[in-house]
Amino acid sequence: MFARFLCRIVRSARVGLQALSRRLVAMTRTAAPTLFAGTRAALTRSKPQLVAENASLRQQRLVVRRGVERPRCTPADRALLVLLASRVRAWRQALLSVKPETLLRWHRELFRRFWHRKSGARSVARRASVSDETIALIRELAAANQLWGAERIRGELLKRGIRVAKTTVQRHMRDARPPRRDGQAWAAFLCNHAPAIWACDFLPVTDLRFRPLHAFFVIAHGSRRVVPVGVTRHPTDAWVAQQLREATPFGERPRYLARDRDSKYGPAFARVAAATGSTELRTAYRAPRQNATCERFLGSVRRACLDHVLILGEAHPRRVLREYVRYCNQDRPHQGIRQHIPGDASASPVHMGGVGNVRAFPVARWPPPRVSASGVAPTDRRSGQDNLHAREPRRRSAR
Repeated sequence: MFARFLCRIVRSARVGLQALSRRLVAMTRTAAPTLFAGTRAALTRSKPQLVAENASLRQQRLVVRRGVERPRCTPADRALLVLLASRVRAWRQALLSVKPETLLRWHRELFRRFWHRKSGARSVARRASVSDETIALIRELAAANQLWGAERIRGELLKRGIRVAKTTVQRHMRDARPPRRDGQAWAAFLCNHAPAIWACDFLPVTDLRFRPLHAFFVIAHGSRRVVPVGVTRHPTDAWVAQQLREATPFGERPRYLARDRDSKYGPAFARVAAATGSTELRTAYRAPRQNATCERFLGSVRRACLDHVLILGEAHPRRVLREYVRYCNQDRPHQGIRQHIPGDASASPVHMGGVGNVRAFPVARWPPPRVSASGVAPTDRRSGQDNLHAREPRRRSAR
């Protein structure tokens, strides 16, 4: 009895689910036009529209039958579908293989190509109307008179009976004149403001017993002159402020002082900088390129000097670095100031006709020695003799 009742419940539930699924399928099915409605709509159309619609459907069928995956429309197919859709009023309902938005995009692209080709042909015809002698004359006037504009050159041509448009003169002027910058070049900006900028930074040094030392450098951007260096084990705020005070004696001060955001620069350093009339320019975090001049000099100090010396104590690097700074300020040519020496930045480099009697002598006392070569007998820098300096660290003599 219970089994029969359970079977009836299962059978009723199955029949109900089937009816519900048929109802859902009927509700979600897209509404397709009936044969009567399609025939009635076709009777109201003209014969050319029916022919164009049939041709459009036939063309789409050919495109679909070409491949199995995705139909590929060639440029000829796109042009033909756009032409047929322009002849059918209900062209949206006649599209089966592509979307209406795609057909509109094809139409805009064809429209753009048509007018581009048409306007290009006219521009070629206009350019060909100007003789080669006139073009050469426009370029010659533009090259010889840099301050003349297109209207001035056009006026000179009108005086000689040559009638051309202003746009024609502008087009041919670009070939004779280099492109003019809108503003000042970045290199010129740096050269103009370099004399008013100083930069400072710390160079960490480790001695023979693996104890940390800190060397403080101040360098002038304009002359690449290095202020005497200071070395300490404990770079406090008061010590850094005293180094800045010693670097700016007798009113010698920069307008801007570039530095990083190290905690060694405290309130005392800021007060000394403000008292000297310098404005502090703090670089961004983890941006060493904003202080590139000082960073590059610190790299040169490490590669050319400290990598060849074993630091014994606090007094040893102070003496070595002062000798290296003296060499950089008095003897070493710098690329940033066109191979001049910071001590004689205004003087021109010495150009000698021949090698002559070249003698070498060391100018520093740390290995490897820096070599200075001169065409005369080796004399002191203070005697007024102009010396040339070689950059090979291991070279003792030259012939």
